[in-house]
Amino acid sequence: MIEVIKQQFTSTMSDVEKINRTREFLQIMALKNLADQDAFSNMAFVGGTALRVLFDLRRFSEDLDFSLVSENGYDFEKTMTKMQRYFELNNLPVECNPKTGKTVHSTFIKFPGLLKELGLGAFETQKLAIKLEVDTNPPKGWQVVNTTLNKTYIFSVTHFDLPSLFATKLHACFFRKYTKGRDFYDLVWYLGKKVQPNLELLNNAIEQTEGKNLCITDATLKDFMLERLGTVDFAAAVKDVRRFVMDENELRFIDRHTLESMISSMP
Repeated sequence: MIEVIKQQFTSTMSDVEKINRTREFLQIMALKNLADQDAFSNMAFVGGTALRVLFDLRRFSEDLDFSLVSENGYDFEKTMTKMQRYFELNNLPVECNPKTGKTVHSTFIKFPGLLKELGLGAFETQKLAIKLEVDTNPPKGWQVVNTTLNKTYIFSVTHFDLPSLFATKLHACFFRKYTKGRDFYDLVWYLGKKVQPNLELLNNAIEQTEGKNLCITDATLKDFMLERLGTVDFAAAVKDVRRFVMDENELRFIDRHTLESMISSMP
């Protein structure tokens, strides 16, 4: 499998891009294994990595995020045990310690020694990791669809539809407790694609985390977004996302004036 991963590299790639490509290859393997386990009968793929994998977003991502859509047969620890075995059968040693004590079930899937084998790390102790999270109590109002992918492997994933994904991204942009530039890179993408957010899901998400019913409507959405932009540290946002973008020229779009213009021109 090491040689297969190396085939993703070119001579012109920086080490940072090689690490991003390696992580993405492992993410695809993880998604394929989840599909083989029929895990998508319980959970839906969400977040920025979903945009990257499903819609070819031009930035890399770190985490695999999911929302629980059916509790029937769901067992996070069992699923992660099977995934660990899958990686090991592909000659990729894994460390995995699932945590299920909170609403969000999570684990870091760590690959000890992999960076050294790929020539991207000097020490065996350096570990490339993928964080996998499942929100077991997502806000109501989501809609899901199923997509068949051909990404090294052919497999199908269940995921939130684009309006629902946009709603969760708006919630992350404006109510996350810290500035995550990847959120705003994704916001530019959604606005450029003219996606209309699932407002039922957005309102429910805000009420769940903030205890406020803002009752955002089509008529008030623009004003809500423009007002919330005033709370964003765009310098921090650019710094956060820089190592994940494929073209640094795109960073100039993560800017208050650019986003204000895009929001104002929404249908």
